[in-house]
Amino acid sequence: MARSIRNLGYTHLRESLIKAREDAGITQAELAARLGRTQSFVSKYEQGVPRLDVIDFALVCHHLGVVPGDVLADLDVSVLPPRGR
Repeated sequence: MARSIRNLGYTHLRESLIKAREDAGITQAELAARLGRTQSFVSKYEQGVPRLDVIDFALVCHHLGVVPGDVLADLDVSVLPPRGR
Protein backbone atom coordinates (compact mmCIF):
# COMPACT_ATOMS: atom_id res chain seq x y z
CA MET A 1 0.00 0.00 0.00
CA ALA A 2 1.41 3.41 -0.94
CA ARG A 3 1.92 5.83 1.93
CA SER A 4 -0.09 8.88 1.03
CA ILE A 5 0.19 12.33 2.57
CA ARG A 6 -3.48 12.61 1.71
CA ASN A 7 -4.62 9.90 4.11
CA LEU A 8 -7.09 11.01 6.76
CA GLY A 9 -4.70 10.48 9.67
CA TYR A 10 -2.05 12.75 8.20
CA THR A 11 -4.70 15.30 7.20
CA HIS A 12 -5.96 15.34 10.79
CA LEU A 13 -2.40 15.81 12.10
CA ARG A 14 -1.78 18.75 9.75
CA GLU A 15 -5.11 20.33 10.72
CA SER A 16 -4.21 19.97 14.40
CA LEU A 17 -0.92 21.78 13.85
CA ILE A 18 -2.62 24.55 11.87
CA LYS A 19 -5.21 24.98 14.62
CA ALA A 20 -2.49 25.07 17.29
CA ARG A 21 -0.64 27.77 15.32
CA GLU A 22 -3.79 29.83 14.84
CA ASP A 23 -4.85 29.36 18.49
CA ALA A 24 -1.42 30.63 19.55
CA GLY A 25 -1.90 33.70 17.35
CA ILE A 26 1.26 32.93 15.40
CA THR A 27 1.56 33.57 11.67
CA GLN A 28 3.33 31.19 9.32
CA ALA A 29 6.12 33.77 9.00
CA GLU A 30 6.52 34.05 12.78
CA LEU A 31 6.64 30.28 13.20
CA ALA A 32 9.15 29.99 10.38
CA ALA A 33 11.39 32.57 12.06
CA ARG A 34 11.23 30.62 15.33
CA LEU A 35 12.14 27.44 13.46
CA GLY A 36 14.94 29.09 11.50
CA ARG A 37 13.17 28.08 8.30
CA THR A 38 11.36 29.89 5.52
CA GLN A 39 7.67 30.78 5.54
CA SER A 40 7.26 28.52 2.52
CA PHE A 41 8.43 25.55 4.63
CA VAL A 42 5.53 26.14 7.04
CA SER A 43 3.10 26.74 4.18
CA LYS A 44 4.17 23.58 2.41
CA TYR A 45 3.91 21.25 5.41
CA GLU A 46 0.52 22.77 6.24
CA GLN A 47 -0.53 21.85 2.69
CA GLY A 48 0.90 18.36 3.11
CA VAL A 49 4.04 18.56 1.02
CA PRO A 50 6.47 17.48 2.37
CA ARG A 51 5.59 15.24 5.28
CA LEU A 52 7.07 16.45 8.53
CA ASP A 53 9.67 14.14 9.95
CA VAL A 54 9.53 13.40 13.67
CA ILE A 55 12.22 15.97 14.58
CA ASP A 56 10.51 18.77 12.63
CA PHE A 57 7.17 17.74 14.17
CA ALA A 58 8.65 17.99 17.67
CA LEU A 59 10.22 21.37 16.91
CA VAL A 60 6.99 22.74 15.47
CA CYS A 61 5.11 21.58 18.56
CA HIS A 62 7.73 23.13 20.84
CA HIS A 63 7.50 26.51 19.12
CA LEU A 64 3.70 26.37 19.20
CA GLY A 65 3.72 25.56 22.91
CA VAL A 66 1.97 22.22 22.52
CA VAL A 67 3.07 18.81 23.72
CA PRO A 68 3.76 16.45 20.79
CA GLY A 69 2.21 13.53 22.66
CA ASP A 70 -0.99 15.50 23.20
CA VAL A 71 -1.23 16.23 19.47
CA LEU A 72 -0.70 12.56 18.65
CA ALA A 73 -3.09 11.40 21.36
CA ASP A 74 -5.78 13.55 19.79
CA LEU A 75 -5.52 11.67 16.47
CA ASP A 76 -8.65 9.73 15.61
CA VAL A 77 -7.12 6.29 15.13
CA SER A 78 -10.26 5.07 13.41
CA VAL A 79 -9.22 7.03 10.30
CA LEU A 80 -5.72 5.57 10.16
CA PRO A 81 -5.04 2.94 7.50
CA PRO A 82 -4.59 -0.63 8.72
CA ARG A 83 -1.03 -1.77 9.37
CA GLY A 84 0.52 -3.69 6.50
CA ARG A 85 2.07 -7.04 7.15
